[in-house]
Amino acid sequence: MLIQEPITTKRIIYPESDGKPMADNTKQFRYIATIENGLEALFANDPQVFVAGDLFWYPVEGDPKIRVAPDALVVFGRPKGDRGSYLQWLEDDIPPQVVFEILSPGNTFSEMHRKLHFYERFGVEEYYLYDPDDGELSGWIRRGDTLQEIENIVGWTSPRLGVRFELEDGELKLFRPDGEPFATFVEVIAQRDQARQHAEQERQRADQERQHAEQERQRADQARQHVEQERQRAEQERQRAEQERQRAEQAEARVRELAERLRALGGDPERE
Repeated sequence: MLIQEPITTKRIIYPESDGKPMADNTKQFRYIATIENGLEALFANDPQVFVAGDLFWYPVEGDPKIRVAPDALVVFGRPKGDRGSYLQWLEDDIPPQVVFEILSPGNTFSEMHRKLHFYERFGVEEYYLYDPDDGELSGWIRRGDTLQEIENIVGWTSPRLGVRFELEDGELKLFRPDGEPFATFVEVIAQRDQARQHAEQERQRADQERQHAEQERQRADQARQHVEQERQRAEQERQRAEQERQRAEQAEARVRELAERLRALGGDPERE
């Protein structure tokens, strides 16, 4: 009797780490973190933009050897969320449109050339490469099937990101569409603290203004009360004057009445 063994399908593993550190030195790490965090902040309100740093990207299902981990990547059209790796066939087959690489002393020319070829082959639209030690910035943009180098990268604005690239004394500076620069975590904390201090100063000024307005209101009330008191006193004086006038008129009327009576009796009070 022939016994057939069950057919088993070997599960393909797509590693989420290669055991290597994200950065080789503090300078490289600072740039990677600043760019990745800046991109996260830039698209924080767009649920269909996925941003990641040092994440393995597998463009081909079934071949885990074809992979790369850009220092930062941006995918338009894919939802935010945590991922162990970017498996393109599970992401509507959308490749990262923008990638960043920050050179370290351990990177070789042939390694970076392979990455450029990889990004060109698998659909990246914009690729930016910065060497913090030499202060050199390079960029490539897709023209048809190829990535072509951007000749004037300084002052360049990314078509996809709206981010402007500048070099200031060899230091890479990225600027948001609103003109605000990408900031390090330390700079963000300092800006937050300054904003809090400014808000507290504004609150104190507002309190002082409210106190001043209340004092002015109280002074105005006192002035109104004083005017009302003066009006009442004037009214009382008018009433007293009116009473005196009435009494004088009454006295004069009595004198005239007495004079009339005397004349009626045959006397003339004026001659007497």
